[in-house]
Amino acid sequence: MYRAHVLICAGTGCTSSGSAHVREALVKELEAKGLTDEVKVVMTGCFGLCALGPIMIVYPEGSFYSRVTPEEIPEIVEEHLLKGRPVERLIYNDPVAGSTEPANSLNDTAFYRSQRRVALRNCGVIDPENIDEYIARRGYEALGKCLTEKTPQEVIDIVLASGLRGRGGAGFPTGRKWQFATAPAPKKYVVCNADEGDPGAFMDRSVLEGDPHAVLEAMAIAGYAIGADEGYIYVRAEYPIAVKRLSIAIKQAREYGMLGKDIFGTGFNFDIQLRLGAGAFVCGEETALLTSIEGNRGEPRPRPPFPAVKGLFGKPTVINNVETYANVAQIILNGPEWFASMGTEKSKGTKVFALGGKINHTGLVEIPMGTPLRTIIEEIGGGIPNGKKFKAAQTGGPSGGCIPASLIDTPVDYDNLIAIGSMMGSGGLIVMDEDNCMVDIAKFFLEFTVSESCGKCVPCRIGTRRMLDILTRITEGKGEEGDIEKLIELGNEIKATALCGLGQTAPNPVLSTIRYFRDEYEAHIKEKRCPAGACKALAKITIDPEKCKGCSLCSKKCPVGAISGEIKKPFVIDQSKCIKCGVCLATCKFGAISKK
Repeated sequence: MYRAHVLICAGTGCTSSGSAHVREALVKELEAKGLTDEVKVVMTGCFGLCALGPIMIVYPEGSFYSRVTPEEIPEIVEEHLLKGRPVERLIYNDPVAGSTEPANSLNDTAFYRSQRRVALRNCGVIDPENIDEYIARRGYEALGKCLTEKTPQEVIDIVLASGLRGRGGAGFPTGRKWQFATAPAPKKYVVCNADEGDPGAFMDRSVLEGDPHAVLEAMAIAGYAIGADEGYIYVRAEYPIAVKRLSIAIKQAREYGMLGKDIFGTGFNFDIQLRLGAGAFVCGEETALLTSIEGNRGEPRPRPPFPAVKGLFGKPTVINNVETYANVAQIILNGPEWFASMGTEKSKGTKVFALGGKINHTGLVEIPMGTPLRTIIEEIGGGIPNGKKFKAAQTGGPSGGCIPASLIDTPVDYDNLIAIGSMMGSGGLIVMDEDNCMVDIAKFFLEFTVSESCGKCVPCRIGTRRMLDILTRITEGKGEEGDIEKLIELGNEIKATALCGLGQTAPNPVLSTIRYFRDEYEAHIKEKRCPAGACKALAKITIDPEKCKGCSLCSKKCPVGAISGEIKKPFVIDQSKCIKCGVCLATCKFGAISKK
């Protein structure tokens, strides 16, 4: 029996920050102090607060150590684990929570206080490579309940009653999708879409890294509900930790009889295989993903027929994303009413977001549907760094839209986001401040879409390229009257005629930024000016003669010799030579240089 457990984040974020080195130092120090039989070290999945990694939590106290380094481990072991005195100066102190006391539990932080962890319930809590820890948290109990107490239709009815909608983007009711695949057929499949390709998105990756058995159990439940005996998880190869833990989980589940033949002695057979994607964004579209699993180039197929009728290898197929599956076992165990009690009338349950961009608390969050955007930005996210003003939030990645500061009190759910020109998407949420140019942001996302288009249909292949050409001209100071109208016309045509969801939603970032930030487009076109000073071709860096001390440091640092002047007199910038690199901005100690 251990008297203390030390949980260390081993998700991608903390791993990249050196959590493996922290573990090595901890194990070595515990051995040196003779504590290996008293203190257990557990490598977990993502805790969520990625900005503070590596994270280490000591139980039973729940002390939350952040940004831990190997050099700090000896003191933590000596003082906390040996003498029972938490090292308070190393424990995270959350200024947003309005307290000067160290965080002695996750709930002491503003980041976690407004969250409700359902899909992420085991992430940062269990060892994802140990099936026994998953089982100890009621793992595979839902599968056993379905196989021994429920008919397939009763399982589908529970999912329908819960109001669970697909968390991959479109928000289609999960129970209805399963119902469509119940028609008799000699062979059926269950597929998990883990091809997470949105810039800044890491929701599915974190679930797979922190709680892989939740996905396996849900896929087996879906297989029982529709009459399938085989499943595939399509995960991008750029997720090596997720792939490793999925492989371990599948092997363990087979060994324990949770996958394979005659599961729970009921005669139900179900097994799962992994398929690795090469990183094509279009393969996140379900029909393109199925085509890729079949060994062909990932291109979308016309619909109908839908995958539930004719999917993988031409057989009826249910395909859901990782987060959707992560909710299923909890719905079975706790009942559909429990799940439906969270969220809003048409958007039940919780939603996981990857919170990034100009925000203090970058990380993974899970909130009840209907939570105001302001709560996510100001409370959970900790506000905007450096005293800057919140300008907009991009939801839905390249397929979504920008929500302006004027709509910061919008409740976040499927219908509200669509109504204001954005969408839920898979769950990326990028925050922008006053220094972001919205025309440039639209250009960034469209560049991504153009590069990732499979090229199968003309509207996406040519239409998005034409939109990008116009945006590029505008950001280079070559915009013309009528360009905004052309972008709107092209965007609406592409939305109406593109073959798949990638093309149909590609214009969203452009159309939403025109809708809410048209004045910025007009400034670029009519005044040849970027209000945010972000577009290099339109930016102008100047020196305020009143503030300049004539120290000459900016002149010495300028890589192109664009700055000249005399010592102790105001310096000037030759605009014909200036390349807007910003070196002088970073160099000046007196705030005399500005970019407009």
